Amino acid sequence: MSSDSVTTVSVEIAGTEISFETGKLAKQASGAVVVRQGDTMVLNTATVGNLRDVDFLPLTVDVEERMYAAGKIPGSFFKREGRAGEKGTLTARMIDRPIRPLFPKGWHYETQLVAITISVDHEHPYDILAMNGASAALMLSEVPLPTPVGAVRIGKVDGNFVVNPREEDLVGNTDLDLIVAGTDEAILMVEAGANEIPEAEILDALDIAHDAIRKLCAAQRELAEKAGKPKLTIEAPVIDESLLNEIRASHGAELDAATQVVDKLERQDATKAVEAAVLEQYSGDAEADTYPEYRQKAQLAFDRLEKSIIRERIAVHKKRPDGRNDKEIRPISIEVGIAPRAHGSALFTRGQTQALSVAALGTLKEEMRLDTLGLETHKFYWHHYNFPPFSVGEAGFMRGPKRRDIGHGALAERALVPVVPSTEDFPYTIRVVSDILESNGSSSMASVCGSSLALMDAGVPIKAPVAGIAMGLIKEGDDYIILTDIAGVEDHLGDMDFKVAGTEAGITALQMDIKITGVTFEILRDALAQARDARLDILGQMKSVIDAPRESLSQYAPRILTVQIDPDKIGLLIGKGGETIRGLSDEFDSQIDVNDEGQVLVYSANGELGEALAERIRTMTKEVEVGDQYQGKVVKTTTFGAFVELAKGTDGLLHISNVSPGQRVDAVEDVLNKGDEIAVRVVEVDRERGRIGLRLAEDPEIAGKSAEELAGVGSGGGGGPRRERSDRGDRNGGRGSGRPRHRSGGGRDPERG
Repeated sequence: MSSDSVTTVSVEIAGTEISFETGKLAKQASGAVVVRQGDTMVLNTATVGNLRDVDFLPLTVDVEERMYAAGKIPGSFFKREGRAGEKGTLTARMIDRPIRPLFPKGWHYETQLVAITISVDHEHPYDILAMNGASAALMLSEVPLPTPVGAVRIGKVDGNFVVNPREEDLVGNTDLDLIVAGTDEAILMVEAGANEIPEAEILDALDIAHDAIRKLCAAQRELAEKAGKPKLTIEAPVIDESLLNEIRASHGAELDAATQVVDKLERQDATKAVEAAVLEQYSGDAEADTYPEYRQKAQLAFDRLEKSIIRERIAVHKKRPDGRNDKEIRPISIEVGIAPRAHGSALFTRGQTQALSVAALGTLKEEMRLDTLGLETHKFYWHHYNFPPFSVGEAGFMRGPKRRDIGHGALAERALVPVVPSTEDFPYTIRVVSDILESNGSSSMASVCGSSLALMDAGVPIKAPVAGIAMGLIKEGDDYIILTDIAGVEDHLGDMDFKVAGTEAGITALQMDIKITGVTFEILRDALAQARDARLDILGQMKSVIDAPRESLSQYAPRILTVQIDPDKIGLLIGKGGETIRGLSDEFDSQIDVNDEGQVLVYSANGELGEALAERIRTMTKEVEVGDQYQGKVVKTTTFGAFVELAKGTDGLLHISNVSPGQRVDAVEDVLNKGDEIAVRVVEVDRERGRIGLRLAEDPEIAGKSAEELAGVGSGGGGGPRRERSDRGDRNGGRGSGRPRHRSGGGRDPERG
């Protein structure tokens, strides 16, 4: 192949080159481009298929993560990639959302965008490259997209904004992970997670992002000019203005009244009734050849009339479909603790949107292990979102989470990550599930509120409660209105869906989709300010129900206790081949985990057993001190005394003169035999000589004496500690084997009192 057929353009973003290459790979696609930054490479293709007789845009977006891109073999049973993972699904959604509104009206060709990871260097994330590559592939194809879309990520590292930060900075080293997509003129999409960032800083980051987006759009234009295909001509559907005016005159007042019914389902029924009357009157004879054409014209005119009536009433007359003013939040109802056997639960209802959020706590061994292309390998907190069809009064298939469910779950998770405690402070795995039981807009933000309440009900010591609100925009000419807490119809017919979640201190998550190009930074600034007021209002209502995490966990939650031991005693705890740690686990019906720093985690479903096991571990691993009392077992008798096991691997000597206080004994066996259990106290510890001296606990000579006084009593003989320490390698045989766990010291006792 001639090198002349390969076209490459590049652009420098924040000191790093991003290149777009076409003409080498996937040449039978309508448009194909390889986007590269460092050693991360993504192949993006756009393919135009058959023209379909449909009234919607038949666009699909697929992101295929290939594990070979990072030199990995898939961890599944079949050792090959299956369904798209969460990262791939979220990336596909971020490609789709800003591009879909740009397709020309009337584009009904089957269109597919595919992104395949070829190489991943773990420095430059592939998602940003895939977003730019999808737009570039469309610009190369015959799709008449009016403008390219650029995408960029903004991080905040060490207090400074960073354009396209390194992947390692995104894993726990940035206070902001902001993805922005837009055109030369406007921002179209925002997706962000933030560590309580103020609104003003978000606007600064958006401004920085837009500068980089302009450069990326220019590079895509240059590529299309050099290697793009001629564009197809599409005739957009034309509204018959005279028919529109006829329908407005005959049914406009009736439609205006129907669209102001407050209840969602009743409003839908009333609107459909008007629609049916319009179509019956203006479609002509159903048997006539002209019927399909007339019906289509009537449908287009009715849809335009409905949209214009609702938008004009909101933007010009400042009157929303349900009668609220622009800043008014729908009535909120909150209940917590409604699922008695769950570890934490909450029911959050806002208007006709209702979310049931339930929290479940597990041990750290129940973490989510990630088999992905990224650096992150496990998660200890995650959120799942479910949207069953009955929530909108429909019947439908329930075949697992859809892309929307995954996206909304990730948004709610991102909103709460900054306030969820670390495993060092709260050694539990946390899963929250939000089931949407009723929906009329803003269900994802309802799940944020419900999940925050469920975590507090579960006793999870979150940093602060989090609330979410969805903002909307209706813009008609120079008239516009920003809407707080948008309902479903306002989302469907509006120009913006702007979801904002956060605490009293700042924003923790953002998701914004804009359908028009005239949204200025002034409008965004006003929307963020209005969202903050609403968020604080909702937080106040949440606090009136539960103002802080509960002091104790549910009685049904697992108990996790932390014991710190001397690292030198780890082998003693595990025992030879793991026999000691396994024996303790079986005896107390609990699970034990230990790391190399001596942090021992005790997992038990029974608080009493957990406390008893923790005390046993403390006892068997503590240094023996004068004055300590033990219930020990005689493990050996000699002519000069009896050796008593104080703890696994540690013995003390009870001299023959002390085996029977006040009596002379000729042989130890006259009083004690191997296997007898006796109560003893330590009266001597000689660490240099490895000697522990014992007396019977009921010996009147030592009864009531302090440790200092006992140190002067003596034992009448010497005894050496027997230490059967296994090599550190023996730890792998115990139930606490494996990789080092997260440390758990310093956290509160989470057991319910």
